[in-house]
Amino acid sequence: MENCASLLASVDLGSNSFRLQICQNNNGQPQVVENIKQMVRFAGGLDVNKNLSEESQARALECLAQFGERLRGFAPEQVRAVATNTFRVAKNIAQFLPKAEAALGFPIEVIAGREEARLIYTGVIHTYPNHGQKLLVIDIGGGSTEFILGSQLQPTHTESLPLGCVTYSKRFFQNKISQKDFQAAVTAARGEIQRISKIYKQQGWDIALGTSGSAKSIATVIAAEGMGERITLDAMRVLARKITDAGSVKKAKLEGIKPERVDVFAGGLAVMMAAFEELGIAGMAFNEAGLRDGVFFDTVGRNINEDLREQTVRQFQERYHVSRNQAERVAQLALQLLRHLAQTATVQELDYWSNYVRWAAQLHEVGIDIAHTAYHKHTAYVLANADMSGFSRPEQELLSMLALGQRGDLKKMADTLDRNDIMRWHAVLALRLAVLFCRARLPLQLPQGLSLQYDNPTNSYTLKAPQAWLDNNPLTSAALQEEAEQWQKIEHRFNVVAQ
Repeated sequence: MENCASLLASVDLGSNSFRLQICQNNNGQPQVVENIKQMVRFAGGLDVNKNLSEESQARALECLAQFGERLRGFAPEQVRAVATNTFRVAKNIAQFLPKAEAALGFPIEVIAGREEARLIYTGVIHTYPNHGQKLLVIDIGGGSTEFILGSQLQPTHTESLPLGCVTYSKRFFQNKISQKDFQAAVTAARGEIQRISKIYKQQGWDIALGTSGSAKSIATVIAAEGMGERITLDAMRVLARKITDAGSVKKAKLEGIKPERVDVFAGGLAVMMAAFEELGIAGMAFNEAGLRDGVFFDTVGRNINEDLREQTVRQFQERYHVSRNQAERVAQLALQLLRHLAQTATVQELDYWSNYVRWAAQLHEVGIDIAHTAYHKHTAYVLANADMSGFSRPEQELLSMLALGQRGDLKKMADTLDRNDIMRWHAVLALRLAVLFCRARLPLQLPQGLSLQYDNPTNSYTLKAPQAWLDNNPLTSAALQEEAEQWQKIEHRFNVVAQ
């Protein structure tokens, strides 16, 4: 029986299938203990208004409950669940997500398309011996297709386009499949891929690899039909002709196709043919690595202090010309104040919030590179909408929230934050005070006797400071009084007590 503490679980919530992969971590290499896959067809439940049907939600929750049963006994740091395109585009996902997390028993990260592409590439580059050759990786999912170029640990180009085997099968192949239908699907997909084809062809590649279910099923059918071991355009055209001649994938009776792929095979084939035609791909091999493997290697990296999020923060500081000295002063003080406030928090809670407060502090002046006026709003916009490698969308929204709350009117926070979400309020106050105290942009020495406390029964904050220090720093003293007024406006109490 395996040691549960040494296991890592990756949950990949795709638009077509949900997968749970449990691995033993052998010095940074995964030894698969269990792999569970269910064809949920989540994207198939989207209506014309991009709302998920009750049926698709029920299928998803049933699957997640089964995954949750298998993951009982796992600690939060051992499980990482990522959700892709359908979670990104569904209009009613906000109502569904809490139910999904309750069924699974763990948080679910809804990741951006480019982050999905990076994680897919991470899985491939750790398992495919490329010897420095440049890879083109194409992953056709249920609702999106990722295109990645790279030769080293980090990709050079990542794109995610709204092409998927489920969405294209539903859009073009609901009835009898004619040659006209198939060509319409290929043409539509080529139109999307055209947006990236010029730069990708300019960059070039040495090896083309296909990952995930569509690429695997296409490669399997081509081999079973006796047309070779590689995916080629000629072979795919033969398959397309067989399908259109028969009128459906089922009636074409293709060799090697699994029953669960029949309904979405034509959509995946059309997207792959469009990629070959638009990018001029000569041939492609299938690679078993996928998003779930990338999640494993990314998680292992985080656990051995090679967290990509740290690199991303440094890159953003450089890109937006952030003063690292000032950012570090604010970060250190914000963490000190957060520890004062969160004395009743668990170690895990404090570690979690310390990371986000530190990152928000390190990036709090990103917006100054755009405009000094209302720079915190510019910062918040960038952190919410930029592609930030390693960060999920909810993580970016959390950083954005903290950046927006670093100064100014607190009513904007009261409109978005639950009054009882104490740790978020602690984080907001810690960052606000750190920014306030550090605005001279000089090394800061706070006085002995200064303390910050939170009283849970009265839901109030108290800052105690020596009277002499307040008298010697009238600008800071006035700012603290303004801060107290801001909190009073939203019916929170922040008191400044001179000693």
